[in-house]
Amino acid sequence: MIVGIPREVFPGERRVSLIPAQVGPLAKAGFGIRVESGAGTLAGFADREYADKGAQIVSRSESLAAEVVLGVRWDLPEDAASEALAACRPGRIIIGMWDPWNHRDMIQRWAEKGAVLFALELLPRITRAQSMDVLSSMATLAGYRAVILAAVSLPRIFPMLMTAAGTLTPAKVFVIGAGVAGLQAIATARRLGAAVSAYDVRPAVKEQVQSLGAKFVELELETAAAEDKGGYAKELGEEFYRKQREMMARVLTQSDVVISTASVPGKRAPLLITAEMVRGMQPGSVIVDLAAERGGNCELTKAGETVVENGVTVLGPVNLPAEVPYHGSQMYSKNITTFLQHLVKNGAAQLDADDQIIRETMLCRDGRIVHPGLAGA
Repeated sequence: MIVGIPREVFPGERRVSLIPAQVGPLAKAGFGIRVESGAGTLAGFADREYADKGAQIVSRSESLAAEVVLGVRWDLPEDAASEALAACRPGRIIIGMWDPWNHRDMIQRWAEKGAVLFALELLPRITRAQSMDVLSSMATLAGYRAVILAAVSLPRIFPMLMTAAGTLTPAKVFVIGAGVAGLQAIATARRLGAAVSAYDVRPAVKEQVQSLGAKFVELELETAAAEDKGGYAKELGEEFYRKQREMMARVLTQSDVVISTASVPGKRAPLLITAEMVRGMQPGSVIVDLAAERGGNCELTKAGETVVENGVTVLGPVNLPAEVPYHGSQMYSKNITTFLQHLVKNGAAQLDADDQIIRETMLCRDGRIVHPGLAGA
């Protein structure tokens, strides 16, 4: 089976879906690898590295013509999407991240082309899918990168220092949301020497927060319904978020850095930090809103921009994993090749609807949308 690796064309995307180190194992498993010339350049992987491992360096059209096409982001701008659609043939398997809840019409166009699409962000959170979990891999990098951005923007250093010129107190970092991104943000801020506290609507993560040396902030709110059966945060009512904002405002006024990571799959990010709360923070404080692409946890957040309000800097970074493309590609490549080897056995795709991994990631096949959540959207 021939696998194509096209160069990413999503604006600002620097990752590549397959790194040279994964070419050898796939070749041994019977796959032929076609890599578009320059596909790995921005991530630090030269064409010759792929060729040395046995991949064939080809044109874009040849990479898109493969039986299976691997990509990082397929939620492409119209011109790039039209190019990829034009190259599609019935039965072609395309794997990557699709952001399907926000691009249903585009998924429908691929379905009409007869493509078989798999969205890796829909992988179930079960043990045998852990090594394929692209969301966790990329969230790890986003959490790390968020702290680095905050440290650069903050007009003070993170660690406590005792010097001849006096003692410098550590920065106070508050992390909202203790999922994968939040936990990595906590760990990174602690490594830099900050005094870290964190909050999450799921009480079960308290031990994880404390194990990283951070203080868990407890708000007197009913949180029993905060997590779905898949382990993801659930959308809660506006009254809950209103009470949460009131209680959280006190913590924000004492924080130098706030890193917000709260999101709900397929939904707009909950509004947790109002403009009034921002104005109550100390001038020089920094907010890094990792939910910027989903509308933002902060009322003032603008995706891809920096906003300064009353001396407080609000950063709305988008696609942070693409800013560390070498390791982003390394982690993503491992995830997607594990999925590919689960999907394809003995040279044929096993489209087994009884397999939970296949069933929950497949968007369309045979000319129609088959994912139950998307089909009824």
